[in-house]
Amino acid sequence: MSYGITRTEALELVRSHLKSEHLVNHSLASEAVLRAAADQLNGDRELWGLAGLLHDLDSESQPDLATHTTETVAILKEKGVHPEIVEAIRLHNLSAWPGEKRTTPFHYALAAGETITGLIVAAAMVVPERKLAAVKVKSVQKRYKEKAFARGADRETIAECEAAGIPLAEFCRISLTAMQEIAGEIGL
Repeated sequence: MSYGITRTEALELVRSHLKSEHLVNHSLASEAVLRAAADQLNGDRELWGLAGLLHDLDSESQPDLATHTTETVAILKEKGVHPEIVEAIRLHNLSAWPGEKRTTPFHYALAAGETITGLIVAAAMVVPERKLAAVKVKSVQKRYKEKAFARGADRETIAECEAAGIPLAEFCRISLTAMQEIAGEIGL
């Protein structure tokens, strides 16, 4: 299958649009998590991984959640990126597309997966000297329930992993494993 973009081209696109290393690392973590989710749900790991990598191209230029993804969608359409990738990215932020709904495990997994990477990083920062190696599923679930975290991310979006077909604890486990495999690359 042709995806309209290679991983190398996608990474170059990410680096050209995101100046914050934290955001680049978030994109790499999301890619790893989405590949793991694809494995779990019999999805196309390249398609899902590319969506994870490319989902936040406009997060620096469009920091307002209400408009976030609109520029990314335009960029990816212009580049000829596979329509399934563009659609999943478009639907990962429903606040930018009022009245729209996610409909496939791919859509749900991208929304949950890119959000859970932030939750895992937040849990890792609790023990900064040990970072990601210290994070356990229970610590991720604890952060998920904290009020302070709830103000920073949408709990319902993370819980959508269950709509994709993966219980939250299992989604945390596969996400942690995926991120631990690239911990050195993402500075954790």
